[in-house]
Amino acid sequence: MILLSPDRRSWLTPLLHLYWRFSRGMTLGVRGCVTDAEGQVLLIRHSYTPGWHFPGGGVEVGQTAIEALAMELREEANVFVTGDPVFAGLFLNQRTSRRDHVVLYRVEAWTQPAPFTPTREILEARFFPRDALPEGVTRGTRERLAELFEGAPRSAYW
Repeated sequence: MILLSPDRRSWLTPLLHLYWRFSRGMTLGVRGCVTDAEGQVLLIRHSYTPGWHFPGGGVEVGQTAIEALAMELREEANVFVTGDPVFAGLFLNQRTSRRDHVVLYRVEAWTQPAPFTPTREILEARFFPRDALPEGVTRGTRERLAELFEGAPRSAYW
């Protein structure tokens, strides 16, 4: 992914979604709520969109959601899934597009053979205590954390 300045990001996202609208009937993404032994949660910060997010990305043609999850965790945080991720929900992401859906998994069995090294796409990947999240955690990420760990009512929307 090419590093874009904030003024160039504004036109790129709608352009990509216009392309996806005609090339795909629906878009499907996957995200992982990765927790460590202390209960901290893994969040990433992209170069091309603001905020802290769960790691994840798009599910490509011919790929399962779990395969996409494993690939994205490796690419975005150098995290390798070693056990079965647990399905945590399927959400409509209307903030992105009426066609966009996100599958969320909890990941508790994993390894990280080497520390994360920043890339052009992912600037940071760090674990945070749930009660000390960084400024800028996205609304969707905060809501999923509340649902998973605080008993908040589940939403069908990201």
